[in-house]
Amino acid sequence: MMLSCALLTLAWRPFLDPVDLHGSWYVLLVPLSFFIAMVYRAVRVPDFQGYWRKVLVLTVQIIVSMILLGLASYLIIQVVVPLLMPMPE
Repeated sequence: MMLSCALLTLAWRPFLDPVDLHGSWYVLLVPLSFFIAMVYRAVRVPDFQGYWRKVLVLTVQIIVSMILLGLASYLIIQVVVPLLMPMPE
């Protein structure tokens, strides 16, 4: 009984001990965008004529939008905020 409790505590618990992917989060952007686009298009299109082309276009739009949003937020934080609120010397 004591051994099984010890082995249970050594098990990987997904919500309590998530996998550390902070260094490679950008790799997951492409499949995440693809699957979101695939599900969205499957629900929204009336017929499946040109379905995969529409999915790929939406995937590219999502990825480009995420890159532009990241760039815009970086510029706001690094350029605009210091101009509006300079640090006291």
